[in-house]
Amino acid sequence: MAKRYSIMSGSTFEEQIGYARAVADGEWVHVSGTTGFDYATMTISDDVVEQAEQCLRNIEAALAEAGCSLADVVRVRYLLPERADFEPCWPVLRARFGEVRPAATMMVCGLADPRMKIEIEVDARRRVA
Repeated sequence: MAKRYSIMSGSTFEEQIGYARAVADGEWVHVSGTTGFDYATMTISDDVVEQAEQCLRNIEAALAEAGCSLADVVRVRYLLPERADFEPCWPVLRARFGEVRPAATMMVCGLADPRMKIEIEVDARRRVA
């Protein structure tokens, strides 16, 4: 039976709220909603496109720790407080997921911190050797 384990990013939110950046469970990797914070400095850009790029770097780091990559993503969810902010992010998202073509959903909703302009959550399936 495959082992279940948590992956931490170092975000202060993980400790404060009580969650993991990702959970690897067998062949599946579930990455929590990930924002554009640079976890090393706990800073965040004011620009939604830069936040989207940082979200994806944070997600890539979690996936790599679990032994997979963005190429293994089967489901992505985009959460934004402002619908108009989504389209400017499309080139960044297409660059990372254009060949992968995961199932995707975009939702307009409030986020935990008013500085956050986008949050991205993914599910990936590790490839069996």
